[in-house]
This record gives sequence, structure tokens and C-alpha cells, in this order.
Amino acid sequence: MSEWREIMAQLVRDRERALLGYAYVVCGDGALAQDLVQDALVRTFSRPRPGLTAVKAEAYVRRAITSVYIDGYRRDQRWRRVEHLFRPAPSAVDPLAGVEAGADVLEALATLAPRERACVVLRFFDDLTVPDIARHLGLAPGSVKRYLHDGLGRLELLLGPLDDDMTEDRHDVPTRRRMEGD
Repeated sequence: MSEWREIMAQLVRDRERALLGYAYVVCGDGALAQDLVQDALVRTFSRPRPGLTAVKAEAYVRRAITSVYIDGYRRDQRWRRVEHLFRPAPSAVDPLAGVEAGADVLEALATLAPRERACVVLRFFDDLTVPDIARHLGLAPGSVKRYLHDGLGRLELLLGPLDDDMTEDRHDVPTRRRMEGD
């Protein structure tokens, strides 16, 4: 078995549940989460990556999950403009509804725009810094801060005030209090 196949087998064997959970938090749909993980694995292992380890492969797959989700969202938006001309929208049952995040948080995350959602998930579920998120998504740090600020503002409207610990300890995320000069 070639080296990349061993790494992929190890990654799927050891981290599949974590990757599915991560994809579910990103997209909010169990079936789509499975598709995102599969597409991310294909993207990651479809070309040679010298020096690839299981840890690096997981990082590649996680980044690919968010990229595939954002690309798919854009594609869906274009399709929805003309979909009514062909068929009604299908509804699906979500088999992974009980993955580690609470239902109210998942519902609130579903209301965010894709980049806001990706930034919030990377920040609070992956615990990445703003510069790391910017590199991960290919955005400017200022754009990431804006997406985080807007996303957290929308989440506060839906979920109530966020813990001060959650926002103040993350000193590179602008909070309302800091932005107002408090």
C-alpha cells in the first residue's frame, strides 16, 4: 500500500467521527457533512503532498471542508435562482442531529452567511486566531474580524448575550464593548 493510502486509512480510521462532527458544525446538515468530508478527502489526497503526515492531512481536510462548503453554497445560490423552473426543493432527514453542539447553537449558526459561519466555527470550535483564520480562508485579517463581529452580533441576537469570558479572552476579536470604547 502506498504511503498516502496508509495516511488516509489512518486518518479515516482514527479521526472520521471528529471530521464528520466538524463538517456538521460547519454546514448544519448530516448528509451534507458526510459529503463534505468525502469531497475534502478527495481534494486532499488527489495530488501528491510531500512530507504529509496524519496530523497535516487532518489540517488539509479541515480546510478543504470549509472551502468545499463555501464553494457549494455559492453554487447552490446560483442554482436556486433557476431551480423553480425544473423541480421543487427536496427536504431531507438529518441523521446526525445529535452531534456535540446544542440544537439552538446549530440553528443560530444556520442563519449566518457562509463566510461568517466559517469564521465563527474556525474561531470557537477550532480555536484559531484571526491571522490563522485569514490564512485558512484566504482572507485579509480585517475581513475575518468583520465576519466575526457580524456573526457574533447575529448570534447574540438569537442566543442572548455571550459570556464575557468568551469574547474578552479573545483579544483579537472586536467586541461591542471594546468597539464602543468601554
